[in-house]
Amino acid sequence: MRNLITDVRGLLVGQAHDAAAATGVTVALFERPTIASLAILGGAPGTRESALLEPEMTVEHVDAIVLSGGSAWGLAAADGVMATLAASGRGFPVDGLRVPIVPQAILFDLLNGGEKSWAKGGAEAPYRALARTATEAAGQDFELGSVGAGHGATTATLKGGLGSASARAATGQVVGALVAVNAVGSATIGDGPHFWAAPYERDGEFGGLGWPSAITPEDLGLRFKGGAGQNTTIALVATDAMLTKAQAKRLALAAHDGLARALRPAHAPLDGDIVFAAATGHSGAPSDAFALTELCATAADVLARAVARGVHAATALPFAKAQPSWKDRFGR
Repeated sequence: MRNLITDVRGLLVGQAHDAAAATGVTVALFERPTIASLAILGGAPGTRESALLEPEMTVEHVDAIVLSGGSAWGLAAADGVMATLAASGRGFPVDGLRVPIVPQAILFDLLNGGEKSWAKGGAEAPYRALARTATEAAGQDFELGSVGAGHGATTATLKGGLGSASARAATGQVVGALVAVNAVGSATIGDGPHFWAAPYERDGEFGGLGWPSAITPEDLGLRFKGGAGQNTTIALVATDAMLTKAQAKRLALAAHDGLARALRPAHAPLDGDIVFAAATGHSGAPSDAFALTELCATAADVLARAVARGVHAATALPFAKAQPSWKDRFGR
């Protein structure tokens, strides 16, 4: 177990970012067409091909899922993934043609200090090219922190980032999470180093600090970043279990509990909080509703851990007034 979402069999991750623009792309690539759904609980989402993931829609399988910076500009990333997959013969068959199914979610990172001249018109945004690079680089090992879709991410108090975690559920099946943390709120308690996700931590994966000695009313005060449309935490949870599309929807809904455990606040009108859920099917179906519940609970736990890991691993952007990272403030 790598403690990454790629512990789920049948799933690879690739990443690329543009350091000057302070933005990037993360691609979850499935080795075969995979059942997927999603749940959107934030008030300001940005998505592509999200409607087809609802359980009542006809297409059930996806080839990849993309997380990207760039706000609506970033939606071009799926084009790069589609082109790369089509070139290798992947995609939904239509009369001799192939149409890769690549849902996507984006986060807002346009005001983090990076040079984004393309957002003013006259130049092409980098996301299609970044996505091609990320797809071609997909593998089992990948970095966390200020990389990929998390490269330009921020939170209310600290630099955000790309996080991942995994666990084996009581059913014996593996569940993993991948998240780009760009929240309107905070992943840490008050002005201190402790993470809201502390009870779920394993093996000191984000500092091993546990809870603070006390949580004060001041610690519970909300801390906000930015304005409308400037925030979003976008995530994928995946399992090697065999699920129906409706069960994948339930997995996505349950996994949102992980965002609520790890971020304060979550699911706000100013957030675009989205969780995709995918089931690669390598380990068979859950035996009953109780087994599915075990997978749902594990998905929430690993997503909470992934959020904290992404913030803990992040590094500050090299720009004036850039947010400090957790390690800048508390690493010593």
